[in-house]
Amino acid sequence: MLKIAWSPIYNHPLPHGHRFPMEKYDLLPKQLLYEGTIHEENIFKPRILTESEILSVHTQEYWRKLQTLNFTRQEERMSGFPISKELVQREITINAGTIQCVDYALEYGIAMNIAGGTHHAFTNRAEGFCLLNDIAIAAQYLLDHDKASKILVVDLDVHQGNGTAEIFKKEDRVFTFSMHGEHNYPLQKEASDLDIPLKDGTDDKTYLSILDRTVKRLINDLEPDFIFFQSGVDVLATDKLGRLALTTDGCKSRDRLVIEEAKKNDLPIVASMGGGYSEDIKDILEAHSNTYRLAQEIYY
Repeated sequence: MLKIAWSPIYNHPLPHGHRFPMEKYDLLPKQLLYEGTIHEENIFKPRILTESEILSVHTQEYWRKLQTLNFTRQEERMSGFPISKELVQREITINAGTIQCVDYALEYGIAMNIAGGTHHAFTNRAEGFCLLNDIAIAAQYLLDHDKASKILVVDLDVHQGNGTAEIFKKEDRVFTFSMHGEHNYPLQKEASDLDIPLKDGTDDKTYLSILDRTVKRLINDLEPDFIFFQSGVDVLATDKLGRLALTTDGCKSRDRLVIEEAKKNDLPIVASMGGGYSEDIKDILEAHSNTYRLAQEIYY
């Protein structure tokens, strides 16, 4: 059974005019339920994340900042969010959902988080709408509990997974692969284990050709036993922040490629949704919905 993490707290409201589209976290599960792609039993509400799980990746000093909301104006601007108790709790809940997805993926092959993909969160700071790094915390959970020995992070958000790269820069058991816009945020990139920067306007054919040979090579060479997939849909040509030129069908083919390779190689996979900032919310929902439709088609 496909298990999907979601909680009403994912829809935490932001000030009017904020560019981060929180409404997709409410509309996406409704769309998937309405069309019959999923049913209520597919959805689970995340548990409470423990402090030790947070501190397995993030520093005590930074965790204290989050608890006390003790951010400078500059730090808050870097986060992209007006920091609040409710927002921190939202992030904690999302991270717990990704950890639980890990165990569901080990049982069923694949699991997904309606939110997550918070790859800009560093060990000691927030950046780019990310306060805690759910992929990193869940990957560390796998390592700490001897549930995996070699983890591959496939980060296909249009923005480089700089926080994940920083967190695991000295961890050989986690291989970070980021394929992203060369001239996009963040201006100062970190060094992933493999970075593939793409030119502005990269189209479906070019993108999919690069991705196909890269994912297959990494799986063959690394022999991972678990995959995290950051499936941001800000690669779309319609995206306000993206600068690439993928169509909705191209984005769907991207997801099919990653999910099919995981299935073919019997690798548990957890997908987190990542970014998506198209002007029309329907473009965002359709691209995200395709990821879930493909999971059901390929696995069930």
